[in-house]
Formats: sequence, C-alpha cells, structure tokens
Amino acid sequence: MIESLLKSIKSAGEKRTTVEYPEHRESLPDSYRGKLRLDMNTCISCSACERICPNKTITMVDVVTEKGKKKMPQIGLERCLFCGLCEEVCPPKCLTLSKDYSYEAYDKRELLKRPEELE
Repeated sequence: MIESLLKSIKSAGEKRTTVEYPEHRESLPDSYRGKLRLDMNTCISCSACERICPNKTITMVDVVTEKGKKKMPQIGLERCLFCGLCEEVCPPKCLTLSKDYSYEAYDKRELLKRPEELE
C-alpha cells in the first residue's frame, strides 16, 4: 500500500505522458475530403445535395436570412461518407468539402450541424 502511494507521488512530478492532439497537423493531399462548408449567401435552396446524398445525411431545414426564410442543408457528420457527390451536384458551388479533419465530440448530437455552423 505504501509502495503504491510512493509511486503515485513520484509520478506526479514527472513529465506528462499524454500529448496535445494533434501535436502537428498532417499535410493532406489535394484530394482529401474533410468537413463540409456552406456559403449561405450563394445557396439557392435547390435541394440537389439532399436528393443525391446516398446515406441521407443531408436534410433541408428552414433558416432565416437577410432575404427572408430559405431552406438550407443541415449535415449529420456522424453518417457522412465524404463521397463528394453533394459538392459535385451543387449548382452555385456553395457546398464544398474542406481539409478540416477534427470531428471530436462528446455527444453524437454535436455532429448534427445546422447551416449556420457550416460556414
């Protein structure tokens, strides 16, 4: 028992064994597909991204903008395949795949991103 206590006290003064994530960002290839980004100003509410999504990850939701109420894509990152079909089919090219690869969340509901959170 005393031996365990002494080990604990000794290890408290040592250097940490965990590291920050990520310690340094990886260089990614040009073809990398990360989190989706949405330019709300150019979105025309066509719903093409919702219709083509093979995993039904995208749903159109009402958003109040300067021009009034519009339907814009809401993304469920927990189901996204990052296939890029939504980006290809988007007429004004307002939906794009970024190079951001940080998807940490404590709750699955945090991965459901409203249009305002995709900018």
